[in-house]
Amino acid sequence: MKPQPSIRIVQLNQAALEALAAGDLATANAVGPVPLTPYFTGPDLRPLWRLRSEQVRRDPANMGWVTGVIWDEITGVPVGNAGFHGPPDASGMVEVGYAVDPAHRRRGYARAALEWLLRRAEREPDVRVVRAAISPVNRASYLLAAQYGFAAVGEQWDADDGLEIIYEVSADS
Repeated sequence: MKPQPSIRIVQLNQAALEALAAGDLATANAVGPVPLTPYFTGPDLRPLWRLRSEQVRRDPANMGWVTGVIWDEITGVPVGNAGFHGPPDASGMVEVGYAVDPAHRRRGYARAALEWLLRRAEREPDVRVVRAAISPVNRASYLLAAQYGFAAVGEQWDADDGLEIIYEVSADS
């Protein structure tokens, strides 16, 4: 079995989020906490950065919860993005989201990011449930979540992603 990568999730500041939302990699690298690659300003991620930038602008308390950078501690390379959709809601639920740069897939980064997020959720006293919304065609994400006890609790329609199955697990699992 391959050793799991050593990662951390690096939170971005408002200026970096705004630069990424605008597709401005040079500015994001000038104002952000870690150097990023063109993957982070690609068309797949710009809507995410626009959403998170606006979310944090509306409520700065979201800053410590929203999507950050999956940072490989050994190589010093950004390999993807991960975080929560926001702080826990009134019922204590947080939703995870993560994606790995195609150039770095199949090396354990998604697993490492999910484990990092689950450990964070477990440490937070206001978090009781962790949710993941996964497209029915994303078998890899489903198989990963299932290994950590996520169970289907319903489904939803996402305007960007279409049908998603909602999976949840207790934060103290």
